[in-house]
Amino acid sequence: MTIASSAQSKGQLASGLAQGVETISQNQSITFTLYVRLVLPLDGMIFWVNATLLTDSAVFNSSEFDSIQLNNLGKTLPSRVISAKGSIHYATQKQQLEDITASFNSILFTSIQEINDLNSISSNHIYVAEFNGLKFAFNQRNSFYKQADLYHYRGDALYSIMDTQLIESMTDFNLDNLIVSNSLPVWLTLNKYFDVYPSYLIPSNIAPPYASIDIDPNNTEAIQSTPLVDINSSPNQLVMDKVKITFYGLNNNIALNFMNYVFSYSIDSGNIGLMNMPVIRDEKSTQSELGIIAMKKTAIFEINYYQSTINDVARQLITSVFVTYQPNPL
Repeated sequence: MTIASSAQSKGQLASGLAQGVETISQNQSITFTLYVRLVLPLDGMIFWVNATLLTDSAVFNSSEFDSIQLNNLGKTLPSRVISAKGSIHYATQKQQLEDITASFNSILFTSIQEINDLNSISSNHIYVAEFNGLKFAFNQRNSFYKQADLYHYRGDALYSIMDTQLIESMTDFNLDNLIVSNSLPVWLTLNKYFDVYPSYLIPSNIAPPYASIDIDPNNTEAIQSTPLVDINSSPNQLVMDKVKITFYGLNNNIALNFMNYVFSYSIDSGNIGLMNMPVIRDEKSTQSELGIIAMKKTAIFEINYYQSTINDVARQLITSVFVTYQPNPL
């Protein structure tokens, strides 16, 4: 799909600015490709899959509920590729850090027409553009001045260390491998009362109730001198985690029920052991425009577990996610 652009239908100021953008960019056109969000069921790790690899059904199933008519897929599915005219500016800064030496590119795309697909796209879809070998998406639209009628989209190009998270081929991608090395898979299964997400990987603009799990890497430690290595050369290590759970939208009763839920899980399953007595704490997160605070709570757990046990939990989670029941007709 092509986003048309014309300076003639704009006002006098906007028309002049639009002609300037078209001149300086030499009528440049940028192509955006649709990517679909894929959440690894084992540990909540997020990948983006190029939509050109997917069927219409896969794109439909990843869309927001009720946003696409099932009997009208061809017309209502988001376009896999769109093209928009505009001007690209980018600045490059090379950084030498402890664990990465890379160039970081800040992108500014000025379009003479609003690109609705970039505004209305769901949290499970994103458009990624490519220019001069740089892949980039936008996380903000700068201040809009109506009389100028120019649209400024800004974001950073894909960092080199993030290249693994954009999937351009399903050949080497494996859903069966656990990525994280901590106790996160256990916590993601404890979703009886509300959805549970890994920290920093919360879906966009979701409404409570939900919880996020943050495991500080500095607080994952071994509590045995050496790991046990089995006959398959697989290590089995007893370790501990310090886990911070942040809750939104919970009243006191539900929060306490969740705590009892975790205690019971520890005793019944034996997958994790508790090393402290966590308590629910009320936190303050404000919005001054309305003079309100969020229903926010936290709890900190110190637990121990065998890393092999976490792998076993992850394998059970795979089974629960992918099993499909097809009832026979009566």
